[in-house]
Amino acid sequence: MLNLLIAIVGAYLIGSISFAVVVSKAMRLDDPRTYGSKNPGATNVLRSGNKVAAVLTLLGDALKGWFAVWLVIELSDRFQLGEEAIALGAIAVFLGHLFPVFFKFKGGKGVATAAGVLFALSWVLGLATLATWVIIAFFFRYSSLAALAAAIFAPLYEFFMYGPGPISVAVVVMSMLLIWRHAANIGKLMAGKESRLGEKKK
Repeated sequence: MLNLLIAIVGAYLIGSISFAVVVSKAMRLDDPRTYGSKNPGATNVLRSGNKVAAVLTLLGDALKGWFAVWLVIELSDRFQLGEEAIALGAIAVFLGHLFPVFFKFKGGKGVATAAGVLFALSWVLGLATLATWVIIAFFFRYSSLAALAAAIFAPLYEFFMYGPGPISVAVVVMSMLLIWRHAANIGKLMAGKESRLGEKKK
């Protein structure tokens, strides 16, 4: 039980590292929480005009999701914690990104971190979900629309590839949280006021 608790808390703390804020500060850019959508994520950092910072943010957020789940998988194998521990670890790192303890619980929307989690769970699942995001983003130029499409399809991919189980529940929970975090974007999309990929900050 203690090992399970350590794994969950560890995953949450890893998820609480906001790379959008860390990278922006290191590169002496404006805090991403002060412009654009005010979301500490790669898409908003891109609005600063600094593509390198955006890419570093994207990689950092994705890698922390991957690393946290990989770490829980390693602990699960070593201490025989079971698939439930992996599912809880996946949810924990995602919640860490959404509500980071290091940044007053005000985090990003979780797209990159969710992608990293999915790749750690299964590279096939991660690739299928990423392909969905890329296709929608390429044709429509809306990051939020691509994220919503990926969130809807990810649980379906997981279910048809691997069947029901704790991991399925974790993917559904993450997808629901991701859609919830995009509630404002859904309103803007419907009103035709959503910003497209690459638009500069206002």
